[in-house]
Amino acid sequence: MTDNDTTTTPPKVKDDWMIRDCLVYDEEYRDCTSIKARFNQLFIFGKTLDCSQWKQASLNCYKWVDNKDVKAANDLVESEKQRRKERLLANYRNDVWTKRTLPPENWNAPLPEYLQKEYENSYLDFKSKELRGEIPVTFDPHISSFCTIL
Repeated sequence: MTDNDTTTTPPKVKDDWMIRDCLVYDEEYRDCTSIKARFNQLFIFGKTLDCSQWKQASLNCYKWVDNKDVKAANDLVESEKQRRKERLLANYRNDVWTKRTLPPENWNAPLPEYLQKEYENSYLDFKSKELRGEIPVTFDPHISSFCTIL
């Protein structure tokens, strides 16, 4: 590398793909501390929740994005892992249902006749025929518009 070369590779952080955009953490904090959320927290939990995790995540995100602070990035990844673990905890602790190892035998059986009739001429049926090439692709006004206002 020469003295004139100002490009540097950013430091590597394991699982950095888990880091979301900083604005997401800001929005989570604003949502957690809003009046509406506070009333909902009181109703559901009987108390307001601690929202400092979102504030800290936002600060760590900006430290990572602006200064490439590896410690902040690692803290943020750990926070994301913990949040994900808490989110999936009920699923892992579920002892009511037996988890499948294979799909049901008839998972791809044809739909019952009444559902097939509802499906006919629906938007989904139309688009699936377009994708299979059974009918030509038509103009969809929601995708593009040829109208120009001068």
